[in-house]
Order: sequence, then structure tokens, then C-alpha cells
Amino acid sequence: MRLVVDKVDVIVVGAGASGLMCAATAGYRGKKVLVLDHANKAGKKILMSGGGRCNFTNMDAAPKHFLSDNPHFCISALRRFSSQDFVDLVDRHGLEYVEKTPGQLFCEHSAKDLLEILMTELEWSGAELKLNTSISNIDYKDDHTIVTTNQGVFTCESLVIATGGLSIPTMGASGFGYDIAKQVGHDVLSTRASLVPITVQPDRKAQLAELSGIACDVSATANGTTFSEPMLFTHRGVSGPAILQITNFWHPGVALDINITPELSLDDLFAVRQGSPKKSFENILSNVLPKRLVELIKAEFPWLNERSAQTSNDQIEALYQYLSHFDIAPNGTEGYRTAEVTLGGINTNEVSSKTFESQKQKGLYFIGEVLDVTGWLGGYNFQWAWASGYCAGQYV
Repeated sequence: MRLVVDKVDVIVVGAGASGLMCAATAGYRGKKVLVLDHANKAGKKILMSGGGRCNFTNMDAAPKHFLSDNPHFCISALRRFSSQDFVDLVDRHGLEYVEKTPGQLFCEHSAKDLLEILMTELEWSGAELKLNTSISNIDYKDDHTIVTTNQGVFTCESLVIATGGLSIPTMGASGFGYDIAKQVGHDVLSTRASLVPITVQPDRKAQLAELSGIACDVSATANGTTFSEPMLFTHRGVSGPAILQITNFWHPGVALDINITPELSLDDLFAVRQGSPKKSFENILSNVLPKRLVELIKAEFPWLNERSAQTSNDQIEALYQYLSHFDIAPNGTEGYRTAEVTLGGINTNEVSSKTFESQKQKGLYFIGEVLDVTGWLGGYNFQWAWASGYCAGQYV
């Protein structure tokens, strides 16, 4: 029996943000494009991100907001397809969106609206999508690639790996993209979960569990980088923007410094005693911190409710050290289960920053999160997906 082989110009593996963008871009160029995904639905991470409203870009998506062993790699793509370029695309479809904090754009209603735009673009471009499709073998020939799946055998001139990283395995994340890269000799840099909540050591966890659900503005510092944003106490440890951000720079073994009263200096505390001797430090802290957190601090400093005039220099200095170096006793992170991104990935020194083609295998391309490019929290990683997908789509 003769094996039936479907021939296309481009196969994109992965129907996520970068894959859909690449497929539509190539399709508009007249290429015959096939998108394959093992999931039963396209764009699952798009739908669940941003609390279901998807922070789809950041208007300040400059290279400085991305981490990579090769920091220059992302510059070209981010310039060739900017945040404004993506906004222009969704504007043409009438997407309603809001700017939550400066630069961060979210769908006003639902991430479904954004996914619908991407699927419309895919349809208009003529690209085809096959879901529930698992790949069992990839064979590279001189001028084409043979992809064997549970839905048939396909050949293509260009194979694009847009499979993402290891974050949120319940959404179908796997190391498939890394495996494909390794098979042709690519170096895959060590990976870890990032933009992820931090867990704390058992003894501290029991103490902080009483604070679960409350948040306060903090400054979190690791490896010389500081983020001043809210921190949220959870029943497992701490989360919130400041914590998610700092996990791009912190991991166990690295010092983590958290200031829970960044607006109060040591001089400010001394000034309280000088200027308001009848006021207690409990009263001062209650103006800037949640009540339950103040109660926790009071357990450490029983004199907190006394008049400030009665406190010594040593007591004030000890309080300041406690507040400015608040010890959460970090233990690790919640891991890939809840991580928004995977830090690390395919070494970008072995991939063209212009075309995204592998330097190890002709006709093989890598885009999106599978590469060693990770953005900060706030829409940067989606912008990397759009930019890398668009740029690769121009060359496949």
C-alpha cells in the first residue's frame, strides 16, 4: 500500500501565540502552511493568562526587559515587529482593551476576543490547523523535512518549532521543543520555572499562613535588581507582582532582600520619636501596613504600642532592620505548575536573530518561549512571541 504524504511549504508545531503569528504571517506571503498541535484547542495559555484577560503586550517592550545569555539576540525582532505593530493589528479587528498600569495592555472583556482575532488571521491567511495531533518522528532530507504524526505523514521545506517551555504542564507544556533541538546538536541552556510564586520554609510558613490573602507594597531585591510592586501572602508563601518579577533573578542559594516599608527610612523612624513622642510605632505602621501584618510584627516587638518617646535607639534600629530586611525564609518556588514562563532554553547563539533558522539544521526554525529569551512580567513575553513569530514568518 502506497503511503500518502501531504506536501506543504511550512509546518508550524505549536498553536500558541508565536506559532499562530508565524503561521498567519507565512500564509499571507502565499505559503501553504500547516499548524500542528497535540492539544484539543489552540491558544490555551492565551486564554488563561492575565486572569483570563491576557496582558497581550507592553508598550515599553525594550530589550532591557528581557533576559538571555545572549542579550543582543532579541533586539532585531523587537525592532522589526514592535508593540505598536501588534496594537495596530488588533485595532484593525476592533479589539477593546485597557491599559492597567503604564504600558500594560489587557483585553477589556476576555482573552477569547484576542484568540478569535488570531484564529481569524489564520483563516484569512489560508493556513490550516490540525489539533489532537502528536508527532512520532521527524526526518530531515536535503531539501525537505518529513513529519510523521498520528494524523498522517507531512513534508515541508520549513519546520517551525513553537512549542513553548515547561511552564504549566496541565496546559500541555512539555520538553518536546528542547528534544527536537538536541537531536540536531543544539545546546539547550538549563531551564527553571520563573515568574512564579515563592514557597517558604515550614516554620516560617506556619507564621505567614495567618497573613494569607493580604498584600502590601514592597521592594524585592536579588542579584542587584530591585522591583517595587505589591507582594501577596499566600498559604504556601508569597506571590504578587514583586515576587513574580524577582524570580527572573532569584533562585535558591541567591540572597533575597524584601523591604516591606520601602517608604520609611531609619531617619523617618527617628523623626517619629522626635516629632510625635506620644505616638506609638504601632500607630505609624498601621498607616502603611495591613493590620494582620502589624500584629505579626508586634509579636516580635512587644513595645510597639508604647509611646515612641520611651523607645531606645537600639530598639528603633532593630525595628528598621526587621522591616527593611523582612525575612520570608524562602525555600524555593511553586515550580512549573504555576510558572508563567520558563527561564533558559535553546542557546540563541546557534539561531539566526534575523530569520530564526537553526544554524545546525537547514529548514528548521525556533520561535517564542522555547528559545533562551525571557521577558519580565507585564506583557513582555507575549510581545516576544508576536515579534519572533512575525519575523520567522517572513523567511520560512
